[in-house]
Amino acid sequence: MIRSILFATDLGIYAPVVMQHALGMARTFGADLYVVHAVEPMGLFAESVLQSYLDEQAFNDLHQLGMSTMLSNIESRVLDSLREELGEGEQELDLIRSVKVIQGEPAQVILQQSQSLSVDLLVLGSHGQPAGGITHLGRTAARVIELAQMPVYLVPLLQRRRRTDA
Repeated sequence: MIRSILFATDLGIYAPVVMQHALGMARTFGADLYVVHAVEPMGLFAESVLQSYLDEQAFNDLHQLGMSTMLSNIESRVLDSLREELGEGEQELDLIRSVKVIQGEPAQVILQQSQSLSVDLLVLGSHGQPAGGITHLGRTAARVIELAQMPVYLVPLLQRRRRTDA
């Protein structure tokens, strides 16, 4: 029985397509829908550049306040995007229990959230940078499929499939 679903979004151009799958399944099963977006941590190069221009206190303040402000802004953007996509679909918006934007490596964030929320199903897109070889799975999708402890519903990136089939 599917009572709760985690929709992991990359906010890319195909995110609305994946969201429609997640919402459709939530509607069909009467399941709670949780949305998560992972923001990759700042790289070492970017941090070292900032540290060279800022004193330690300013760097720490920027890091703490700036990061929480940025995550909050992205969370608002995700909510606005969901509202815009759904338009009049207020009932579908009611299926969404929470939207979280968390800093961390995407696969780890998705897996950690799926466990902490005890969801029954993960929904994500297959796209991203190919993990290697002839696979059409992105790095995050491949890692989530490999380590998930619950079923994963993977929405294929149709554009990539059409290009390679031709």
